Amino acid sequence: MDLNIGGRTYLVTGGSSGVGAATVALLLEEGANVVTCARDVERLRGVVGALPGAERVYAAACDVRDTAAVDALVTAGVERFGGLDGVVNNAGKSRMVPRAEAGLDDWRDELDLKFASVLNTVDAALPLLRRSPAPAIVNINAVLARQPEPRLVTTGAARAGLLNLTKSMSIEFAPEGIRVNTVALGLVDTGQWRRRYEESGGTATFAEWEAEIAADRGIGLGRFGHAEEVAAMIVTLLSPRSSYVTGAVLDVCGGVARYM
Repeated sequence: MDLNIGGRTYLVTGGSSGVGAATVALLLEEGANVVTCARDVERLRGVVGALPGAERVYAAACDVRDTAAVDALVTAGVERFGGLDGVVNNAGKSRMVPRAEAGLDDWRDELDLKFASVLNTVDAALPLLRRSPAPAIVNINAVLARQPEPRLVTTGAARAGLLNLTKSMSIEFAPEGIRVNTVALGLVDTGQWRRRYEESGGTATFAEWEAEIAADRGIGLGRFGHAEEVAAMIVTLLSPRSSYVTGAVLDVCGGVARYM
């Protein structure tokens, strides 16, 4: 099925690895133009430069918590491609710290990353999205937003707030035809799990080790997800084919979600 995104332009934050890189690759495969960023621009350009269709990418260094830097990124992207049809807010990471060990700086840093990254990008993109015939925003979140874990208390709280913010945005922007949705991740093997497996020093194969963790975490499909599987859902939500979908939360988690 043609997703009808060829020739359109999309901004993907955090495009140097994992879900962000897979999303950039799939957008290019579908014929779209891509504006993407990361703090390590050399790594970013190395990743996207190797992709088929790399000539349709504008890649730059950007800390998405910096309003001026995000504004400059969007301006440069528009100068290159002429407009903007969608945004994928993907930048972010998890902070492994229990509440008793989390200081106020941990809370401030986590909230700043999860909120400023989205607010800065959406505010910069909004005037351009209003001119698009098929505007869409996808915020990458986690099932953690509705299913807290004590080891990830600061990240879980921030992600819950982002889930609420995304719903609010979907209501606010709906009269203008701008769709806003969430993709909520479970355990996705973006390289970190391979590193943990290698560091574990065990005798089990990766598949055996992965299955054991999946069973312990209650993942119904019995394995980790892959970045490409997440990217497929993100690009589907960006597509005009999803024109009647807004305010939705799509879990890509292998069945680990325990909420209704």
